[in-house]
Amino acid sequence: MHPLPPLLLCAAAALHVPGALAMYPESTEPVANQADPDFTAGKAAVKAKDWPRAIAALNAAARRDNNNADIHNLLGYAQRNNGNFGLALKHYDRALTLDPKHLGAREYLGELHLQQNNLAKAEEQRAELTRLCPKSCEELTELSEKIDDYKKKLR
Repeated sequence: MHPLPPLLLCAAAALHVPGALAMYPESTEPVANQADPDFTAGKAAVKAKDWPRAIAALNAAARRDNNNADIHNLLGYAQRNNGNFGLALKHYDRALTLDPKHLGAREYLGELHLQQNNLAKAEEQRAELTRLCPKSCEELTELSEKIDDYKKKLR
């Protein structure tokens, strides 16, 4: 008998994409994201801080997959860094509607609230991150540092 229960084997077989893991051995991105050239181009543009190119590529990816929280999170990040706070909020909200536990979207939404001088809303996102990662996580640490820096500037 195989060590995995039959139901788990069926689920694993249904999700298997031949060669996908070999193509992206170190990535933690879902395979669907890795296979999308516009998502990949958008991530590269975000890394290069080329916000218009990131927005164009990620919008193209979202047209094909509007139910992808990762795409909307990165679109929010690119829009926020391009100064489009309203569009950033729309994409963070969409990401969190699709995945209420999306740690990156919670962190970035908290940062957006700080940029809009809304400390109370940023604290709400920190509280959610504290609930989602009680032993801490990178997103909670990052947002906490930004909130602490914001508070120091108020003094």
